[in-house]
Amino acid sequence: MRYDSGTLARKLVDVLSEKQASDIVLLDISDVATFADYFVIATGETKRQMEAVLAALEEELDKEEVTLLGREGSPETGWVLLDLGDIVVHIFGPEERSYYDLEGLWHRARPVVRVQ
Repeated sequence: MRYDSGTLARKLVDVLSEKQASDIVLLDISDVATFADYFVIATGETKRQMEAVLAALEEELDKEEVTLLGREGSPETGWVLLDLGDIVVHIFGPEERSYYDLEGLWHRARPVVRVQ
């Protein structure tokens, strides 16, 4: 099944919000990058919350019949990346989020949604 990346990215933001991830940001990077259209960035406050968030995201991807192209990192490391092709999802622990500062690195990207 082919999906609309903007619609799916917003669904993933909703899933993150439902699982109480914090500081959720959806960035449209299509004008500043060639490898993807969207970054979804969120913070999981604990390892356990990050695991729950990831399980909910993977369940949504299964439901939408979206193939996960790659997964890097783990809740233990404080950062997990899910590569969906057009969408890249980053889940960080609080310290890692601050350290990597993706919003700062991608400041030319267009913010679409921010859920605090």
